[in-house]
Amino acid sequence: MPLLQAPYRQRALRLAVASIGLAALGGLMADTPADPLGEKVGGNTTVFATGRNAFSFPAANLDDAERTRFVIGNSFFRRNWVEAPASTKARDGLGPHFIARSCGGCHVQDGRGEPPAIFNRLGETKDPTVALLIRLSIPGADAHGGPRHDPVYGDQFNNAGVQGVKPEGRVTLRYKTIKGKFADGTPYELLDPSYGFADLGYGPMHPEIMASPRIAPQIIGVGLLEAIAEADILANAADQAAAGGPIKGMPNRVWDAPSGQMKLGRFGWKANVATIAHQTGGAFQGDMGITSKHFANETCTPTQKDCLAAPSGKSAAAQGQPGVEIDDKTFDDVVFYQATLAPPARRNPKDAQVVRGQALFAAAQCATCHRPSYVTQEGPFPHLTSKALSGQRIWPYTDMLLHDMGERLADNRPDFAANGRQWKTPPLWGTGLIKDVNGHTRLLHDGRARGVLEAVLWHGGEAEAAKNQVLKMNKAERDALVKFVESL
Repeated sequence: MPLLQAPYRQRALRLAVASIGLAALGGLMADTPADPLGEKVGGNTTVFATGRNAFSFPAANLDDAERTRFVIGNSFFRRNWVEAPASTKARDGLGPHFIARSCGGCHVQDGRGEPPAIFNRLGETKDPTVALLIRLSIPGADAHGGPRHDPVYGDQFNNAGVQGVKPEGRVTLRYKTIKGKFADGTPYELLDPSYGFADLGYGPMHPEIMASPRIAPQIIGVGLLEAIAEADILANAADQAAAGGPIKGMPNRVWDAPSGQMKLGRFGWKANVATIAHQTGGAFQGDMGITSKHFANETCTPTQKDCLAAPSGKSAAAQGQPGVEIDDKTFDDVVFYQATLAPPARRNPKDAQVVRGQALFAAAQCATCHRPSYVTQEGPFPHLTSKALSGQRIWPYTDMLLHDMGERLADNRPDFAANGRQWKTPPLWGTGLIKDVNGHTRLLHDGRARGVLEAVLWHGGEAEAAKNQVLKMNKAERDALVKFVESL
């Protein structure tokens, strides 16, 4: 990036500081970033990319051996797994139940999923809900304090099965329209989704079933998020607790299978996962039915006799690791691939409308939850990531905390310390490239928002005052706010 003239550089730094929010002011003033506009959102890992493949590049500062490992992990992330028994010795073991045949089936081009299309008045969908996961639980907690699984359908609803195994059923989806107006009289419409289940394969669900939809998010920069110091995240909560106003974020503490201990939640829509390794193992097991070292059992429940009788894959056994379906080396390469996916650089950070939108973002107190910047440390599992990710000034725009987002967004389902109204602040980097990569602009945990402005209008609870600020903006201000977020 060319050097800015002194007056503009000072103005840009003031704007960056203004947008940081209470949690980061001290750190930023003590450690002035070399990139005050946050153009290189991932520090030296950043790639300058747009278009269909913008989310699929390795961190720019990986060495040659790491790039080779990235390519190997990419292969097992994208290519389909097959049913057992199979002639392949590399990727068999799909199912017995599943929702996707590959990691890339949900995270297309390493990007964000969208809700299934509605094609009739009954709320039926054309396609299986591949990128829309429905979490299930019943009242109570498991041995680690997490959600208690449904005794018949487990912890998630799987709408596909291998030969001889019944799918658990279908997800139905309907929308009703909520209408409103901005202060200047401009009308808007929001889509309010309603989910249900049909063609249940194993009888009725528990009478107190709790179901929560989750869209697959883009996975750029997850290794950098994993490398944010826990102390920085806890400081966000402490600063918000000490400040006046309604914003009071809290961390989640969750069970992490790879480390065998409770850890700070960082991933998932409710910060219900601590590490990329746990997220990957859980997704292989739950979404594809692929077992691994820390997730060694299929998710079949006692009622699902056909599921229990289905054959297991032999891919890991062929690599000298019987008892699971993906061997440790392959699994670790998939984790490494995700951890080293680079966030793409901001676009047009000096554009006058973007700069104005950044000031409006700060004025509406959006940056209190969407904290812009951190300096990374080393991740929890050095063999699953790269040293190139540590010591980077990054700009993800998240505090990594849970917030009460109001009744309209509530799923009424607890997840460890998260209650039924709380969601984790999602990072905003890459938001403006989702359309390029995935051909849509669906946002929020279930994709109900059709763009940045609708996502803001769904905010409530702790974010009610910020939403009301946006409702008072005129069209030029709203456009500037959206353009800023889409520049990230």
